[in-house]
Amino acid sequence: MNSLHVSRVTRHASAFTLVELLLVLVLLVVVTSMVAPAMSNFIRARALGSEARRLSALLHAGQSRAVSEGLPALLWVDEKKGAYGLTTETPPEGGDAKAEELPLDENLQIAVLSLGTAGATTFQNLPAIRFLPDGTVDENSPQTLRLTDAKGNALWLAETRNHMGYEIRDTEK
Repeated sequence: MNSLHVSRVTRHASAFTLVELLLVLVLLVVVTSMVAPAMSNFIRARALGSEARRLSALLHAGQSRAVSEGLPALLWVDEKKGAYGLTTETPPEGGDAKAEELPLDENLQIAVLSLGTAGATTFQNLPAIRFLPDGTVDENSPQTLRLTDAKGNALWLAETRNHMGYEIRDTEK
């Protein structure tokens, strides 16, 4: 019986008490409440960068599509609706089966800056970037797009100097 009594004492001594468990839970709540605001700011900042990369990928896809299909491709931007998309300039009969429309993250805003001259490129009365079949950007296309989050942080997608595409910048210039 002594061996049975010793094993019960050993097993009982290694267990946690209710007070210790509550103390650990309180500590976890305090740490979580301190870390949560920083994490939400981090997630919002990632949304801005992620949206800029997604828009950049669609710009590259539009350029590639214009070259491969031999038709001008348009990347249009709807600032009010918070959306952007890609289509060919002259869709085949029945519409463009490869056309895409992507919603903007709800915490972000998009703006078209640096519009060209009076003959600015548009698609259904929306500003648009026009990719020509030779892979260049039409001179009447917007030169800059700006993505802004709720705190005013911004990223710009600006036309490259050789007019062959757009790049993500963290400053307007």
